[in-house]
Order: sequence, then C-alpha cells, then structure tokens
Amino acid sequence: MFLGETMCLLAFLFLKYVWRRKRQEENLQTIGAATSTENILDLHEPQRRFNPFVFLPPALCDMLGTSIMYVGLNMTYPSSFQMLRGALIIFTGMLSVAFLGRTLRGFQWTGIMAVIVGLLVVGLADFVTADNKTTDMNAIITGDLLIVMAQVVVAVQMVVEERFVTKLNVPALLAVGCEGVFGFAILGILVFPMYYITVPPTFNKSPEHRLEDVFDAFAQMRNSWQIVVAQIGNVLSIAFFNFAGISVTKEISATTRTVLDSIRTLVIWVFSLSIGWQSFHYLQLIGFIVLVLGMFVYNDIIFAPFLRSKGWLDDGSADRREILPVIGSSESPSEGIANPLTANSP
Repeated sequence: MFLGETMCLLAFLFLKYVWRRKRQEENLQTIGAATSTENILDLHEPQRRFNPFVFLPPALCDMLGTSIMYVGLNMTYPSSFQMLRGALIIFTGMLSVAFLGRTLRGFQWTGIMAVIVGLLVVGLADFVTADNKTTDMNAIITGDLLIVMAQVVVAVQMVVEERFVTKLNVPALLAVGCEGVFGFAILGILVFPMYYITVPPTFNKSPEHRLEDVFDAFAQMRNSWQIVVAQIGNVLSIAFFNFAGISVTKEISATTRTVLDSIRTLVIWVFSLSIGWQSFHYLQLIGFIVLVLGMFVYNDIIFAPFLRSKGWLDDGSADRREILPVIGSSESPSEGIANPLTANSP
C-alpha cells in the first residue's frame, strides 16, 4: 500500500518535470491560464516551504489504521470490508466538531444516523449469512469490529491533516507521496520485530501463527506468479487510485468522487457474489442502500439540493465548508475522503 502511495511522489516529480519542460519549450508566461497539469499539481499557486516531517503523524495514523483494517479484511468478507468503512463519516464528523470547531448541520446528523443504521444492518447480515459449520463466526465478528475501530484512527488522521497540513498549501499528490515514504520506511522496519510476535490462530492461520511473516510472504511470491501479479496490481491500483481520485476531486467535484466510490463498493460486492466468496442475503443489500443514502445525505448530494430547489429548505449551505468522508476508498484511508490536501489553502 505505502509503495503505491510512494509512487504518487514519483508521479508528482515526473509531472513537474514535464510541466517545466513544456513551459520552457513554449515559453509560456506565468500569468497565463493554468493547464490541467498545473491544476492537478497546484504548480500555479504559491507554495510555502515546509518540513517533510509534518507528514509523519498522518503517516503513522495511516499505517496503524490500514494495518488494523487489513487484519479485519482477512477475517471477514471483502464487501463487508468496503461497506463498514463508511463508519469513517461518523468518527470524522465527531472529531471535527470536537477539535476543529465545526458545526454539523441537521442533514449531516441525519446522514450520520443513516450510516449507523446501515452499518448495523451490514453487520447483522454477516452474522445471519455465515455458515456455522464452515465459517468461524467469532472471526467474522472480530473482523467487522476491527474495521470499524480502525475508522477512529483514520478519522484522527483526517483531523490532523486538516489541522496542521492544509495551511502549508502542499499539492495533494506530493502530500500522499510523502506519507507513503514515511509509512513504507517505518513499516519496512517493523515487519522484522513483528516476525517474532505470535498471535492466536484467529488472526493468522499459518503454522507458526506469526503476526507478520515477511519471509513466508517472499517464499509464496517466489513460488506463485499469481501472487506476484496480484501484488503488482495492488501497488499500481493504489497509485492510480490516488492520482485519479485527486484529479476527479480537483477537476470535477468531491461529490462526483463520492458517487464513483460507492459504485466501486457495489462492483466489489457483485464480484464477491459472482465467484462464490459469499452468499447473497437481502439484509446486506438493504444495509448497502441505507449506507449509500446516508453518505449522499451527509455529503449534500441529491436530497438537500432537491429540497433547496423547491424552496423547502434554506440552511445557508453556500457559506458552509463541507466535510466529505466517503465509503470505502482507497486502500489508503486518506484516499477515501475528499482530502483537505486536494484543495488550496484559504
């Protein structure tokens, strides 16, 4: 994951080099209209000098939250993993009120309540659909709880980024890349002590039950080209997901990214059903619909705009500053929010 984020830094440096060459070749004036590359990189905006270590705390939160979520993913269903990450809306909203002085509007509280109901229904669906003869029910419940708990850490990351990082006016692609470098370096060191930590079979079904067996991982990669392809695909998908998400947020809107991300959750769920990784249950469909509706309400999509267009709602929305965490995202939690780093500092 962090290797994929680090690739965003390489992409930033490459695009910055291309942009500079283009400026030199065409001899463009700096006061001219910004190109699409400039918009993505924020190169047309004045940038402050900053200490790279400002990205260390968010990177630590990213590493901890994502690690917990991946442990949970190994214990539950992929579709539940995607849907339960919608809990991020709840914790980000709460922490933003407590530490950023935000005021959540009525429709945002309504969205949060809908998300809570959707999460409960999705969790109930996992409990109902599990086959006690072939499925470890305790593992599924533990996995679901770990995924929800990890959203607290991710919400802390979002608040820290908004509180301390956004004022630096750092291009989003550069910010994600810096966090990736820190996360990759720290986790690369931690995998060795984690090799000597044993865990219960619920968390690791390998014979030695190690918390992280990096040597076994490389052995599996050496013996299976499919695993190598999957890992390369994972790294590339994370890198492209970051870049595409940033581009959509800056060039179109954060709400468009929200809608697209909900479609990704649906695709993962349908794929899991089609290959037999899990069985269909109507409760999960209901939970997914309620989650998406709650996300739409919270992010001010469809419902509140419709009421305003009819003159039935007047909440001064034009003056508000949105908080836009979305369901599921990126493998990196910071990818799944309309990250404050994607906007220029006020």
